[in-house]
Amino acid sequence: MDWDSIVQSSDLRNNNLSESTGSSVPPVQAPTPLSPVDNPRKSEDIFDHPAGFSISTAFPAQERWHALPPDIAFSTTDLVLFYVHSHIVLAASDNRFRFLIPMPSMQQTTNLVIHVPESSSVLNIILHLVYNIPSEQYSPPFKTLSDAVNQLPLYGMLPKAHITDHTPLYNQLLSYAPISPIEVYTLAASHDLLELATSTSPHLLSFDLSKLDDQMAEAMGPIYLRKLFFLHVGRCDALKRLLLQPPQPHAPIPTCTPEQQNSLTRARALASARLAWDVRPDISAGFLESSLHRLANDLVCESCKESLRERVKNLVEQWSQVKDTI
Repeated sequence: MDWDSIVQSSDLRNNNLSESTGSSVPPVQAPTPLSPVDNPRKSEDIFDHPAGFSISTAFPAQERWHALPPDIAFSTTDLVLFYVHSHIVLAASDNRFRFLIPMPSMQQTTNLVIHVPESSSVLNIILHLVYNIPSEQYSPPFKTLSDAVNQLPLYGMLPKAHITDHTPLYNQLLSYAPISPIEVYTLAASHDLLELATSTSPHLLSFDLSKLDDQMAEAMGPIYLRKLFFLHVGRCDALKRLLLQPPQPHAPIPTCTPEQQNSLTRARALASARLAWDVRPDISAGFLESSLHRLANDLVCESCKESLRERVKNLVEQWSQVKDTI
């Protein structure tokens, strides 16, 4: 049976059902096949394969992810077939997978293919999420992952319920955080994926917030946009407060009077002011150490040097404890 005959046969069954009941029945793109229990033949024998289609290597007709063979097939816009288990797909979806899988009362006695309006690369990601198995072996680009996540609500799957800490898709998205942090954060924010947004936010400490465009801001929404701004502002304010704390003076000694110690205080205040002027949320501990330790080059008093070293050490420790996530 060729593909045109399959479609015509399905349309004819729908028309006959409408005429006999007097009601309008939505067209069924492809009937749900018989279960393997009702039909003992192998799954690859009970499907009507349309000509010109390729078969997914991840979801072939032979049983792979389950003890039972697949009982339903999806076709994509680029002519690829995916063989899956209807009960697994339906368990993950709140709307019968975009209302594409027919109701039980509309099931037919022939195994046909249900067309899905997605590319094979996007559907591949969605089905891997349904089965909770990793798909990083296909090295999907972030755009494909993002498109799949954005399509999930259409298929009755809330991203927030499926993309949680340490799930395969969560790990895939997080792997792009070092190279595309604002894109990952925006995607996470748009679907309220707090764990993913939080794990991505440290990679945004060096991001110039002035480069946020209206589209990004709208996708993030006010809550996550505020979180990102407060992360930057909060860290900058915290560093400024730390820089304002002077080193503790030591007791006067013959070789170092209070007046001489005041010169260290002034020099450090000047260096701190320079750092505070250019303070950034991503300033590293190493940069702070090297900048402030230079002041010791002009000191003769060993006690002053030790006081400076102690203050810099404490500053770096305190800076490392400042929150670096939203």
